[in-house]
Amino acid sequence: MPTPTSVLPTSALYKQVADRLRARILAHELAPGAWIDEQALAAELGISRTPLREALKVLAAEGLVAMKLRRGAYVAEVTPPELAEIFHVLGVLEADAAAAVAERASDTGLAELAAIHAELETTTGDRDAFFAANERFHRRLLELAGNRWREQIVTDLRRVMKLTRHQSLQREGRIAASLNEHRRILAALQARDAPRAQALTRAHIAEGERAALGTM
Repeated sequence: MPTPTSVLPTSALYKQVADRLRARILAHELAPGAWIDEQALAAELGISRTPLREALKVLAAEGLVAMKLRRGAYVAEVTPPELAEIFHVLGVLEADAAAAVAERASDTGLAELAAIHAELETTTGDRDAFFAANERFHRRLLELAGNRWREQIVTDLRRVMKLTRHQSLQREGRIAASLNEHRRILAALQARDAPRAQALTRAHIAEGERAALGTM
């Protein structure tokens, strides 16, 4: 019977491999639709194909990898209808989170959101920096809302959305519009106006959807 010490390294290995592959996919080092050469990748990482395949299963569950019968693993591609579905669910969940934050978050929590928003105000000339600050704002909003199931679902959806998300910010005027939407959301949160925060967040996600779909 294997001891716990003989089992843990294998478990840790496939998780480490999943982390590395996830980072490469989200950085577009492995492009959407690209075939994943398991043999070459295993050789590159210096591992057997067993932990690699376990890692691919993790990424498939997250929606970042597609497993095709008798053809192997591919980096997932997000179609316009799929992206629309993702945005719809995000709109529902994040709007609900905004309402919860307006109602229950501490003044300290709201101050944290305001600090992140201040970063947004200074990064409008740098698309990547703006995207990163925007992601931190939405992630912190979810954390303050305090529902780990909602947070987990949104995290998975936003990972998949990253396969195309940068494109929405390339649309002319989108960064400025997104910043203005964030200003209004933050004001509603600070005013403890839950219905307004919910409606503005839903509208913000919908505008992001229109921009993203318009660039696909």
